Amino acid sequence: MTAAPTPVTAPAAPASPRSRRRRFTGAALAAPFALLLLCTVLVPIGYAFYLSLFADRLSGLGFDGYRQVFTGFGNYTDVLADPAARYSVANVARYALIHIPVMFGGALLIALLLDSATVRLRRLWSLAVFLPYAVPGVIAGLIWGYLYSPGIGPLADVLPFDPFGESGVLPAIVNMATWQWMGYNVIIFYTALQTVPRDVLEAARADGAGALRTALSIKIPMIRPTIFVALVFTTIGSLQLFTEPMVLRTFTGAVTSTWTPSLYIYDAAFIRNDYGRAAAASILLALASALLSALVMRLSSRRSR
Repeated sequence: MTAAPTPVTAPAAPASPRSRRRRFTGAALAAPFALLLLCTVLVPIGYAFYLSLFADRLSGLGFDGYRQVFTGFGNYTDVLADPAARYSVANVARYALIHIPVMFGGALLIALLLDSATVRLRRLWSLAVFLPYAVPGVIAGLIWGYLYSPGIGPLADVLPFDPFGESGVLPAIVNMATWQWMGYNVIIFYTALQTVPRDVLEAARADGAGALRTALSIKIPMIRPTIFVALVFTTIGSLQLFTEPMVLRTFTGAVTSTWTPSLYIYDAAFIRNDYGRAAAASILLALASALLSALVMRLSSRRSR
């Protein structure tokens, strides 16, 4: 038998100057972002992971002071076994279960009302609902703290719960965060609603669909990707809850120094000077945020298909 001739492949054509120029231009445009990502995200995460592998221990009888000891993943096991850390995670979970549905439902309802044909002065109403987001979180927390204070603020005698009590501090924090972030999501949802094709809405009205039916069957499904992206950011923000409970700590003892994971990290790093434990808790919080974000995005893509 005669062996089949081996096919000869033509050498690859050299890249043209125009294609090389395009690649160089793309790399030059991406370089600032890559440098910023490296300096502000990757390097701090790497350094935090390095710190999480060490702990300060007294050397000898303690007369030589503290020295850094390699503990491997000992800090991670200490954080996972710490009741205070589990308590902070439980508080954030309860906060997210209340805050996310209330804030998303209210923001979506207001956005749909602004998008309706019966609302006048849309720009004025949009600015009004967005203004709380423009207030710095610390200032907003102080304002709400005084509004909650008995004898000073008008809400202490009106609310059905004690905002400074053990059972009332969670709804108080949910109210503060919802007040500040609802307007931000209203603008996002309202902007997305503006991209819904008007001919589709007119066809729905011609078929006899009312405002409620149009909103549930056309508007909300068409802005579902925007809703899921906002849900990802809200979930990450809920896990990183810090400002509101930190400010309320000056008004009530119901908010402890480890009430949320972020407060737990702050207490470990700047109060107890346990940087290894704080770094380990930070890495675990980042992993939890990444996993929840991936889960929400996966559910979003599956729902879209």
